[in-house]
Amino acid sequence: MNAPITAAAAAPKVGFVSLGCPKALTDSELILTQLSAEGYQTSKTFEGADLVIVNTCGFIDDAVRESLDTIGEALAENGKVIVTGCLGAKEGEGGGNLVRQMHPSVLAVTGPHATQEVMDAVHAHLPKPHDPFVDLVPNAFGIAGIKLTPRHYAYLKISEGCNHRCTFCIIPSMRGDLVSRPIGDVLKEAQALFDGGVKELLVISQDTSAYGVDVKYRTGFWNGKPIKTRLFELAQSLGEMAQAHGAWVRLHYVYPYPSVDDILPLMASGLILPYLDVPFQHSHPDVLKRMKRPASGEKNMERLLRWREACPDIVVRSTFIAGFPGETEAEFEHLLDFVREAQIDRAGCFAYSPVAGAAANDIGGMLPQEVREERRARFMAVAEQVSAAKLQKRVGATLQILVDSAPGLGKKGGVGRSYADAPEIDGVVKLLPPEKISKTLRVGEFTKARIVAAQGHDLVGQPF
Repeated sequence: MNAPITAAAAAPKVGFVSLGCPKALTDSELILTQLSAEGYQTSKTFEGADLVIVNTCGFIDDAVRESLDTIGEALAENGKVIVTGCLGAKEGEGGGNLVRQMHPSVLAVTGPHATQEVMDAVHAHLPKPHDPFVDLVPNAFGIAGIKLTPRHYAYLKISEGCNHRCTFCIIPSMRGDLVSRPIGDVLKEAQALFDGGVKELLVISQDTSAYGVDVKYRTGFWNGKPIKTRLFELAQSLGEMAQAHGAWVRLHYVYPYPSVDDILPLMASGLILPYLDVPFQHSHPDVLKRMKRPASGEKNMERLLRWREACPDIVVRSTFIAGFPGETEAEFEHLLDFVREAQIDRAGCFAYSPVAGAAANDIGGMLPQEVREERRARFMAVAEQVSAAKLQKRVGATLQILVDSAPGLGKKGGVGRSYADAPEIDGVVKLLPPEKISKTLRVGEFTKARIVAAQGHDLVGQPF
């Protein structure tokens, strides 16, 4: 029988570093939940830790460098390091494991969404103290576990992997084909998050529109009732759940398939936020063909127009690639015209960067680095003009704002976000001190604000 943990025999401590995208963040949350459930202490620092886990990103070169540098830092400061995440699945020269080649002294290396493998490695080097039920984990959201986000918003991952084979991307080789989570499990986790006080649920995956394709939209069960494993039914159920808690639901990584049209009435009625994160990547049909993207530029424009007809308030954010191999000046100008005509509310752009293992490396016509960077800069100048003009139109409007920061109960103002702003990737609403002395602002609560100015990517609001 294991002896209880006392002050004299403190729980083993695991340092944890999470890098990369929100999908990697949800992997980190699962691992942290399991660590806490088994009685380990966790920390964001290496100091005093018995070992360190680094959840890596391996998508683009800068992310690879950051991950390798972080592993090196953890080894230097702690010496005992377990590596997980996308970089852990990346091959190095000669077909070996890249992490093992660069840092041979790490204790273990796993790929992404490998919670059990990570825990097995932890157990091998740091035996677990105990194994209580997840519901007893301090600061957890019941079965939803521990979250690394602020308590008022959380990411909800609905599937893993991707069935597309875009030539610039190696995600399927690291995370595999699409595997949709059972819809009952997804809704159960969402319910736990809302019950725990989450006011904004951000739905994520590699391809949110394809949810349920791999299981042929089979019928699952939620609260004893049958429900199809499909995005429409999921969005509707999440919206109803959120409405009962006075919360938001925001959709990310939504490919512009025809089926997405069915979601627009849910947005127009206020059940889910009128916001779509759509990874267009380009507009010219020939470039999209070289990218092996699952949609053509002409259909994308038609779909955007239909979306705006169905829901005039919709906000569309997207990401694009400038300087893809073989991209001509005319094809790039087509992209600039698309951004202007499509009126993309929020746009990000990457200068094309070769990724080891990506099929795009074999496409002819690689552009010089300076040309790729110059096109990225030109793209962003146009995108920012479009965004600034759209933000200016919001001046004078009254918006509901979710408060993210409010020192001193907001007596001197604070920072929040409208339905048009996803955390950390879009702009914010800078909140002025309330006009009424009795008015307070609290993190994780909503407030009404009158928009009085636009500043760059942000708005300025007067709470009332």
